[in-house]
Amino acid sequence: MKTVQTIEEFKEITGTGKTLAVFSADWCPDCVFIKPFLPELEQEFNEFTFVYVDRDQLIELCQELDIFGIPSFVAFQDGKEIGRYVDKDRKTKEQISSFINNLPVHANE
Repeated sequence: MKTVQTIEEFKEITGTGKTLAVFSADWCPDCVFIKPFLPELEQEFNEFTFVYVDRDQLIELCQELDIFGIPSFVAFQDGKEIGRYVDKDRKTKEQISSFINNLPVHANE
């Protein structure tokens, strides 16, 4: 999973194709909890480009996208947001898989 370094890089990556942005931080216990199974999700949903956004490094981007809780998952297709998974509870692999499977992009395939 590529770590995005700048807002410009984020917009470039999410501008084409299907992208799943994972907003996270190293100090966040729920973010650390999901880290071990993110590679499995990346492999399972390989039609998406997965990118990691460190909330503390790109706080302006998080403000722009109204990302208030982490970890947060925001899906894009050709620059347009098609779904987000944000809540205060710890997320399981199954919950994240369900979110991705229910994105509108899958309805067209």
